[in-house]
Amino acid sequence: MPVLPRGAELNIANGVREFAVARPSTVAVVDGERTITYIQLRDRAARLAQALLVAGCRPADRVGVLLGNRLEYCEIAAGLAMAGLTMVPVNPRLTPAEASFILGHSGASALVLDGALSAIAAPWVEMTRPIVVSIDTDDLGPGYEAALHGVARAHDPAVAVRETDPFCIAYTSGTTGNPKGVMISHRSRALTFYATALEWGLGPAKTTIAVAPMYHGAGFAFGYGAVFVGGTVHMMRAFEGERLLHMIATDRPGSVFLVPTHAQMLRALGDDAVDRSDTSSLDTLYFNAAALAYPLKQWVTAHFPTAGVHELYGSTEAGIVTNLRPTDIDKPGSVGPPWFMTEVRVVDDNGDLVTAGTAGELFSRSPFLMNGYLDDDEATAACTTHDGFLSSGDVAVIDDDNYVFIVDRKKDLIISGGANIYPREVEDALVTHPAVADVAVIGLPHAIWGEQVAACLVLRPGCSVTEAELDAHCRIGLGGYKIPRQYTFVDALPRNASGKVLKRELRATVKTNANV
Repeated sequence: MPVLPRGAELNIANGVREFAVARPSTVAVVDGERTITYIQLRDRAARLAQALLVAGCRPADRVGVLLGNRLEYCEIAAGLAMAGLTMVPVNPRLTPAEASFILGHSGASALVLDGALSAIAAPWVEMTRPIVVSIDTDDLGPGYEAALHGVARAHDPAVAVRETDPFCIAYTSGTTGNPKGVMISHRSRALTFYATALEWGLGPAKTTIAVAPMYHGAGFAFGYGAVFVGGTVHMMRAFEGERLLHMIATDRPGSVFLVPTHAQMLRALGDDAVDRSDTSSLDTLYFNAAALAYPLKQWVTAHFPTAGVHELYGSTEAGIVTNLRPTDIDKPGSVGPPWFMTEVRVVDDNGDLVTAGTAGELFSRSPFLMNGYLDDDEATAACTTHDGFLSSGDVAVIDDDNYVFIVDRKKDLIISGGANIYPREVEDALVTHPAVADVAVIGLPHAIWGEQVAACLVLRPGCSVTEAELDAHCRIGLGGYKIPRQYTFVDALPRNASGKVLKRELRATVKTNANV
């Protein structure tokens, strides 16, 4: 029987390799005054790969990466893939204890970090004595540039890995308990890059801005994705609304990925600030991480008139699941139909399919799914079906046209007096009030009803509103039992790196009103 060819394995370093040949002098990454071409990116990535292997790393070892959005992120990701090493991104905003947990749980044997963040990693480094390469300083280990220039030549080691092997172990944000390590394969991420290029206009001669943090799954997918398909990515080191508008005007990106919080911060600058800026290069804005409230979406559409607005839905574990395209104007509140190569289904508590229009737990199956949770077979089995579908943890409804509507997180369900109340429904009502900029609804303990509905609100600058006015606004579209019994006004809602509200923090800090 003849041996059939397998073809090349998908690998996240391949895009850099390909465009170093096809477009060697094209700028791949811009970071302030610094730029790097594709040939330079490939050579520096290869040097890093060689340096880590010479230092003692072995293929399949895990390497922590602790830095924010900067030019080196792309060459580090490509270099680790060239060496067959697995990247473990670490959020620079973590405490030393949190970072130590992730680096320890992942079994990382090496760390590449921004020297300015040394204090975060120092306790773990002192305890484990890993291989360390430090950018800009040599506080914890050899300097990054010295390590790269210490390699005799820029030779890609091209360590063979299967496309189903993990390129990355991304730790969930830990909204409940310790974060879990999500193993994401080369195949999953490479297919995401290609589909992203098709859907949101990345590719050769295309420009984007890495606004969302690269250490987060979506931020990496849409930042590094531009480099993988031959485009140019401009690094935004820290989000500032006015800075983003300036970058759009000067760098002329065609598409930019944002989270709803970014849109809220742009809106807070005032309509004039946005309208005065030249955003005409934009043909696409795409949002993820949390629901884009309909009034906020209308504002974005009005003030970025050249950009089609997409809303995508997904998770670290599932990748992108759905996308609501600009043409879907007749589906307000939906997150869209299933994305490329993706199947979805909604089931009841017994695992049986529900009919269209009936709420149930949302599952998806696609090439983007995780390989599982690192060293946690029980947790992996708990969210995966025998036929390969993965739970989203969300309650959803699918209509007759196969469009998905997210009702709420299953764990956020409020049960008050025996009645089920989905916080998102209440949030959607409150956010339409003109004084409300942001809102999160939680359940708080109640001696009689079990739980009561409580709303935490951020008001728009210069606005005020009374609780009675909020009650009256909610009663227009909500049943009386869904009306919040308590309102708390805050300066900002606690969010993780992906923009999702940390409701457990709200529950821990917002006290129940004993008079209710």
